[in-house]
Amino acid sequence: MSHWIAAPIILPAFVAPFIVLAARYHIGVQRVLSVAGVFALIAVACGLAVQASDGTITLYQMGDWAAPFGIVLVADRLSTTMVLLTAVLALFVLLYAIGSGWDNRGRHFHALFQFQLMGIMGAFLTGDLFNLFVFFEVLLIASYGLMIHAGGTARLKAGVQYVLFNLIGSTLFLFALGSIYAETGTLNMADLANRVTLFGAEGTVGIRVAAVLLLLVFAIKAAVVPLHFWLPSSYAEAPAPVAALFAIMTKVGAYAIIRVYTMIFPPDLDATAGLYQLWLMPAALLSLAIGMIGVLAAKKLDRLVAFSIIGSMGMVMISIALFTPAGISAALYYIVHSTLAGAALFLISDLVRTGRRDLNLTPQPAIAGNALTAALFFAGAIAMVGLPPLSGFLGKLLVLDASYDSNLMGWIWLVVLSASLVSIVGFARAGSVVFWKAHSVQTEEDAEAVQAPAALSYAAVGGLIALLLAHTVFAGPVHSYTTRIAAQLFDPMPYISMVVDTPGKLSKPTEGDH
Repeated sequence: MSHWIAAPIILPAFVAPFIVLAARYHIGVQRVLSVAGVFALIAVACGLAVQASDGTITLYQMGDWAAPFGIVLVADRLSTTMVLLTAVLALFVLLYAIGSGWDNRGRHFHALFQFQLMGIMGAFLTGDLFNLFVFFEVLLIASYGLMIHAGGTARLKAGVQYVLFNLIGSTLFLFALGSIYAETGTLNMADLANRVTLFGAEGTVGIRVAAVLLLLVFAIKAAVVPLHFWLPSSYAEAPAPVAALFAIMTKVGAYAIIRVYTMIFPPDLDATAGLYQLWLMPAALLSLAIGMIGVLAAKKLDRLVAFSIIGSMGMVMISIALFTPAGISAALYYIVHSTLAGAALFLISDLVRTGRRDLNLTPQPAIAGNALTAALFFAGAIAMVGLPPLSGFLGKLLVLDASYDSNLMGWIWLVVLSASLVSIVGFARAGSVVFWKAHSVQTEEDAEAVQAPAALSYAAVGGLIALLLAHTVFAGPVHSYTTRIAAQLFDPMPYISMVVDTPGKLSKPTEGDH
């Protein structure tokens, strides 16, 4: 049993209260502790990813109590990949927050940031549904504090809306957990996977209701249409580093769908066969279409980026809704791409905000560092809309290729290609207004008034763009690895055996237990 699996959860859980208790009035110390904690997270995440890369599944039993009664953490290819992605993203977001001074505009930014990481890491590593709910609540509390960081009426209003929608999701989650426990007597994922196969056709009503409720909960987290209303205002009004970190938050919902509906409720399970495929694919297609129409219609740069997140989640969910190894593999490749691209665009919008009155898509005086910021926006936009040669183009090709055997292939191709065209027009319009037409209203007085963003801010955004380039250059190995992840997901028996059959205090008593 490896204790390192718990490190991505325990580390930020210790760093956050230490920052509050020992360094609450010393922003420099907070920054050092927070950055050091994230570097440690990256090191641990790399180690876990390397360990899981050959297919090894590692189990950690809290207190050495065996499943299904004990709390277990499980590290496999999927969970360790998501943990590593989160840790790397957190580093660049944190560097931007420090460089731009966002972390010093309110109270407890770094402590809340660490608690946020704790919740995300726990959601990826937990092996049971109840603790997935617990970590979702940790996410909700920390993210609300981060959303209203630095205050403001608009930010507070968006934060309240965000909390209300997520509380609805939490309530549905509790109903689903209650239904599942009433039917099966367990909430451990591996144990559930065994027990749901024992239900006959006459006893599946409760299981089917629970499966639908869970899908609704995860769809809210993933901002799938028509459950997406909370996202545009929440992400647009949040501080830029917070919105950038939130780029991974919607992926938590996608991860939960992948995990639960390939292991507990797989497509071939009689109890839930065809139940969620009936509406998940149409909802995914609508998410992509509405997200990109929102990009075209947006009147502010930050809302444009927020709608692009909805569109990118639509692309991810289209691939997931295929529920095939090729579809899941394509979805995982696109998840990495859209997380990095979305985070970069939110930070770039803040670079634009630094030298403008607002983020309205109207001609205004050119911002300081206009050429460099424009180049970064150009790269981020190409990645998000899926133009060659960056990873967005390759990700869309993988999704389209995975849909060949689907009965809805024609609709998928039509929506994906049409949405791509609409998004190109939307981003081109925004870029021309912000960076090109700005020169027509530039005056000498305006040029003296603007201030250039900090070098560290540019370095953080440049790091994310560099990761997108690396994701493109190494697309072959990355896709090969996501294919192995998908293969492991569609063969869940090693995971189930590891969790259920590993002895602990309940199944292997020691002398001290008598």
